[in-house]
Amino acid sequence: MLEGAKLIGAGAATIASAGAAIGIGNVLSSSIHSVARNPSLAKQSFGYAILGFALTEAIASFAPMMAFLISSVFRSKNQRKKVVHKASTSFQP
Repeated sequence: MLEGAKLIGAGAATIASAGAAIGIGNVLSSSIHSVARNPSLAKQSFGYAILGFALTEAIASFAPMMAFLISSVFRSKNQRKKVVHKASTSFQP
């Protein structure tokens, strides 16, 4: 039951990648529209577009990290007992 919930959680965490792709598209489309309306502010709007792109891309990099944490770090009580049991039996003075 817990394994299935972990997989669902990891899959849900990767949905942020689709949101980041939509966000990058919105940033670049807004940049193109602003330059088309006022070409004299192209340099200033380019800096804002790069900032928006970087912040949106940061969210995209957090998504796989959260999926990895959900799928590998959280363990059930049975898995913890197995790890503790193996560790206690492997040490022999």
